[in-house]
Amino acid sequence: MRPALQLSLQFADPRHRALLPRHKVMRWIRAALEAPAQITVRIVDADEGQALNRDYRQRDYATNVLTFDYQHAPEVIADLIVCAPVVEREAVELGKPVVEHYAHMLVHGTLHAQGYDHEADEDAVVMEARESALMRALGFGDPYRR
Repeated sequence: MRPALQLSLQFADPRHRALLPRHKVMRWIRAALEAPAQITVRIVDADEGQALNRDYRQRDYATNVLTFDYQHAPEVIADLIVCAPVVEREAVELGKPVVEHYAHMLVHGTLHAQGYDHEADEDAVVMEARESALMRALGFGDPYRR
């Protein structure tokens, strides 16, 4: 039984709305959850993605996913900001379907929302192993196998 999830799904950039039906987004996030959660997923364009990354991380470029984690326990509360043009570009560069890369970014962001990190090498090993296992369980390829 997966933890309960309250999901708000927002499309500021609607280009991939058809690829991201609510039930799929919920399935991908729930797979990565270890506790009940309230998560907002907002799909944004490059301008909004860049502004948020610049204002909150002092990095002046749009990135694939930003996680704003407000609480880890007893319930996870977080916002996941996913930049549609970046996900699309990276999927092409990686030679994978856009929907698969979205699934990975949502799993990745959900793990961040629970305190997982990849800044230190030992933390990256743990987080990436968890992502790989989750993506395979969801029927996708290992995102770190080239």
